[in-house]
Amino acid sequence: MTKIFCIANQKGGVGKTTTTVNLAASLAKLGQRVLLIDLDPQGNATMGSGVDKHSLPSTIYHVLLGLKPISAAIVQPPEVGYSLLAANRDLAGAEIELVDLERREYRLKDALLEVQHQYDYILIDCPPSLSMLTLNGLCSAGGVIIPMQCEYFALEGLSDLVNTIRSLHAHLNPDLKIICLLRVMFDMRITLQQQVSDQLKAHFGDKVFDTVIPRNVRLAEAPSYGLPGVIYDASSRGAKAYLDFASELIHKKL
Repeated sequence: MTKIFCIANQKGGVGKTTTTVNLAASLAKLGQRVLLIDLDPQGNATMGSGVDKHSLPSTIYHVLLGLKPISAAIVQPPEVGYSLLAANRDLAGAEIELVDLERREYRLKDALLEVQHQYDYILIDCPPSLSMLTLNGLCSAGGVIIPMQCEYFALEGLSDLVNTIRSLHAHLNPDLKIICLLRVMFDMRITLQQQVSDQLKAHFGDKVFDTVIPRNVRLAEAPSYGLPGVIYDASSRGAKAYLDFASELIHKKL
C-alpha cells in the first residue's frame, strides 16, 4: 500500500526541502519506488533533484488546474533514483486560480489516484505557510513528517502546526496524522538543543524518531550541484543519517 507523506513545517528555514530530497533518495537507495512532489513555487526540491525548473513543459501547476494528467508531468531525473512532479514560479498563480474550482482542497488527491499504485512512497514538499497548496498536500497525505530544529521558537511553531493537523483531521482528512518529528541541524554540543530535544521526547514519545540529522556542510553544498546529499557525498555524516532515517521509517509500523 502506498504511503503518502507531507514534509511540513509552518516555520521557514528548518530543512523541509533538504529532508524531502534526501529522504526520497535514501528510500530509493533502499529499494523503494518513490515519487517526490514539489508543492513549493520556489521549486527548490526540483532544482535539488537536478531538474531545471525553467525549462519544464508540464509541472504540478498544470496538474492541479486540470490542464495535464499527472502521468504527463512526472519526470525521471538522472542519478537520484526517484520520480519527480516538479514545480516552478507558475505554481504561485495556482493559489488564486484554485479558489473557484470544485474540490479545490482535493485537486492533488484526485490527480494522484491515476499513479499512486506505481509507488511505495509519495513525498510532498510543502511551502512554509498554510496556503491552498499546503492544504492540497495535507488533504492528499496519510501522515506528516515534521523536520524541526531544537530551538525555543521552533516549539511555538510546532504547536501551531499540530493544531492545524488536528483541525484538518477533524474537517477535511480523517486519515491525517503525525508520522514523526525529525530533529535536524542538530548539534549535541549546544545545551539548549539537548533540552528542547528532551522536551520533545517527553511530550511526543515515540513520534520523535531515534535518528538525528546533524548540522552538516556536505548537505548544504549538495543542492548547488543539483543532487541530494546522499548522492553528492554518501560518506558524509548527514547522508548516513538520512539513510538511517529512511531505514527507520520503512521498519516502523505506520
